[in-house]
Amino acid sequence: MKKNSATELRAIPGIGPSMERDLLDLGINIINDLKGKDPELMYKSLCTMRSTHIDRCVLYVFRCAVYFAEHENHKPELLKWWNWKDKESGHHEKHK
Repeated sequence: MKKNSATELRAIPGIGPSMERDLLDLGINIINDLKGKDPELMYKSLCTMRSTHIDRCVLYVFRCAVYFAEHENHKPELLKWWNWKDKESGHHEKHK
């Protein structure tokens, strides 16, 4: 990928150049690659790959991105990454 050329991943809400690079580094090259992925595993893999703790907002963006890829009709409120934060119980319930 050329340094300044964006991929189709940028069509996903919340995906800018940095998050696009994270997805590409995880082997996600197109939107369809996100279908069936586990955002938690993606987040843990990225933390391991980067050898550091990464802010959990990256996990929330991953959740949003998988939702975007897996659904044709999107609820507008679910296209905002901050609506994918952990529930108070500490467990996230997958939106349908």
